[in-house]
Amino acid sequence: MTAAIRLPTGVHRLREPLPTPAVIGPARTREVFAAAHVIADPMADNTPGQPARLDWDATLAFRRHLWSLGLGVADAMDTAQRGMGLDWPTTAELIRRSGAEAKATGGRLVCGAGTDQLTETPEDLQTVIDAYLQQVELIEESGAGVVLMASRALATVATEPIDYQRVYDAILRRVSEPVILHWLGSMFDPALEGYWGSSDLDEATDSVVSLINRHADRIRGIKVSLLDADREIALRRRLPAGVRLYTGDDFNYPDLIQGDSAGHSDALLGIFDPIAVAAATALQALDNNDLKAYEATFAPTVPLARLCFAAPTFHYKTGVTFISWLAGHQSHFVMVDGRQSARSVPHLVELFRLADAAGVLPDPDLAVTRMCAFLATAGWQA
Repeated sequence: MTAAIRLPTGVHRLREPLPTPAVIGPARTREVFAAAHVIADPMADNTPGQPARLDWDATLAFRRHLWSLGLGVADAMDTAQRGMGLDWPTTAELIRRSGAEAKATGGRLVCGAGTDQLTETPEDLQTVIDAYLQQVELIEESGAGVVLMASRALATVATEPIDYQRVYDAILRRVSEPVILHWLGSMFDPALEGYWGSSDLDEATDSVVSLINRHADRIRGIKVSLLDADREIALRRRLPAGVRLYTGDDFNYPDLIQGDSAGHSDALLGIFDPIAVAAATALQALDNNDLKAYEATFAPTVPLARLCFAAPTFHYKTGVTFISWLAGHQSHFVMVDGRQSARSVPHLVELFRLADAAGVLPDPDLAVTRMCAFLATAGWQA
């Protein structure tokens, strides 16, 4: 008999979880990365404004978990709380450690290069370029691929679209291997409103396509996180041959990854962190051209993803970490910068129910025990 729990919304009986698939390697038909969260040290001072203190053993063990499922890891991205508690010195150490772990295990790894070591508004574009290149150098030395993350500093100092072109031109001429660009919408980070030089998304798209066409040999692909499937498909169809579109759409990923007769998206997704087993299972089905199994596996994960990334979207990391705790990947529900308090109790109760419906809680008894402890702390008397 499966486990059951009395929630504020009523009695909930848990389903049998998805079995962990037997994995013999990465997906054959898509290139896929899960953007991984970091696990805080619960006994350290990770209150708002304090430098991040991580549980390195648990953080690296989670990356090994993702690699064991055949997924690539995208590290030091917004899912890892870049710009929301994860400071640059800790980020740099994360890149070094993840790079060493990837070399030891053979895991595929890309890491985010940004400009967050700048603590003040830059005086000019060259300061932004130099900051990017410092992080690119560290990532390349660590043996990882580079994701050029959207830069708050650039968004602040740029005054016209050509400023974005100048900065990215200078960086792309210096990279050692093709990189992934990153277009992160303002729902993920309001400071990035108007990125690529315009709040008009058609104009912004024209700008980034122009950049990609000039540097197609130095661009592996572009990750798009606009939560707009039609716009993503339109951009995908404009990319030059050999440049991938990595969906960052945590609302519409099943259809975008499956694609159509004109093409498909690859993936670099934060939701693949908590639904890693489901993602690996679905991608195996896709490799085998079993679209019925692909759709059936992914379908119950979509309500979970849409709640996890509900507005304000930038707080999705709280849900990712909560599910990680319920699933047994960490011993606590504590985040750097105190971000565990960023979502309400009703939100997390529904997230628990949807995580179970998606089959991503591998030990239902453990999940119930932890959910009961969480509710008791919140004042709920079962």
